[in-house]
Amino acid sequence: MWRKNKIYSAAVAIFLIFFTPALTQSVSTAAGPVTEGQASYYANRFHGRKTASGETFRIHDFTAAHRTLPFGTSVKVTNLDNGKEVVVRINDRGPHLKSRVIDVSPAAAHILGLIGKGTVNVRIEAWN
Repeated sequence: MWRKNKIYSAAVAIFLIFFTPALTQSVSTAAGPVTEGQASYYANRFHGRKTASGETFRIHDFTAAHRTLPFGTSVKVTNLDNGKEVVVRINDRGPHLKSRVIDVSPAAAHILGLIGKGTVNVRIEAWN
């Protein structure tokens, strides 16, 4: 089982490094794959709706939507403008705008200083 997880993690890392959208920049570090790009956050009106993973979206949870990362993956999101960071768990698919790399919950957006700005430049790192 451990070997399968290691192989799967390596496959995900390779995919992220070579197949991220053209508007993002990807590199690999010792900690894992890193992606940079624009982040946005969910509107409060989605509270209580089902996510792509089947979970109910809650605005107070530290969750996010990503196009390709497996559900349940934890990532550290760092606001490149102010250095604030938060760890979120992927439980939905998105964002649906190609210019963005992740949508975070309002709770995570508050920690990042994203509320009121709409979008910010972020770095996304795999987190254990």
